[in-house]
Amino acid sequence: MARKTKNMSNTLARQFAVRNGHDFSLAACPTRAAEACGLDKKTGKRLLKERIRRLSQLQSVLYANGTWSVLIVLQALDAGGKDGVIKHVMSGINPQGVSVTSFKQPGPVELSHGYLWREHLAAPAAGRIGIFNRSHYEEVLVTRVHPELLDHECLPASLRKKPTFWQDRYEDISHFEQYMARQGTVVLKFFLHLSKEEQRKRFLRRIDHRTKNWKFSPADIHERHYWDDYQSAYEEAIKRTAHPDAPWFVVPADQKWFERLVVIEAIIDALEKLHLKMPASDPAMEAEMEKARKQLEAEAPQATHHAVH
Repeated sequence: MARKTKNMSNTLARQFAVRNGHDFSLAACPTRAAEACGLDKKTGKRLLKERIRRLSQLQSVLYANGTWSVLIVLQALDAGGKDGVIKHVMSGINPQGVSVTSFKQPGPVELSHGYLWREHLAAPAAGRIGIFNRSHYEEVLVTRVHPELLDHECLPASLRKKPTFWQDRYEDISHFEQYMARQGTVVLKFFLHLSKEEQRKRFLRRIDHRTKNWKFSPADIHERHYWDDYQSAYEEAIKRTAHPDAPWFVVPADQKWFERLVVIEAIIDALEKLHLKMPASDPAMEAEMEKARKQLEAEAPQATHHAVH
């Protein structure tokens, strides 16, 4: 089973990876793929538990080394499952080594800076895993679908009118991610690819179940009218920014358990490729530990006294 699970790490996520977007087509990507991968829900959930333990081991080594870091970018249309991925995939991780940043609609401070400003501030430190719940890609997704939002950004009119405006943004994003990769950050980008029908069902569940009402937003229904526009925007973004140093994973998201399994396999695969090991202590520290051992062993055990009431 261990060998089978190891092989899955090498193959499951990789078949959904996009490292060169030249011929990328979102329409050719499935939103449901468990059956084609020979997996059922029971097996998938069992594998997910096993892989959470493996990810925990790898994260401990990453944290102890304090050199490499990992940036996980999660993008999806509404109800795509980003929060569920974070909750389940990261459930076994030491919270001290992980940070999650949810990028909401930018306020006045953010709008007065370049659109990559807050991403720089939230980037993971060495040894840590950083998760972007939505990200800088909103600036080539929602603003591409609703270009009037650019009116709120402090951009010179002459730059906004440049015919290469969007191409420049794709290039800036790619350069930012390649810069991070050259600084020791493993960049993994996930588009949780949901079908329109599955989104409809999830919206209905949010309406029909009181415990899910808090997730409902009329804005989500409004944005659903722009479904085709968002599909085009995502396709273009992935096509223009997929790179070996910052690959995209177009994850089939109609089956939540399968979605989570693909994401965790991609993270495990990337961490295992680093071939990290627990750092060895230097000779001076080993001598100090041996000295401390002798002192502790030489101490007489303290008698334990129990009070009588």
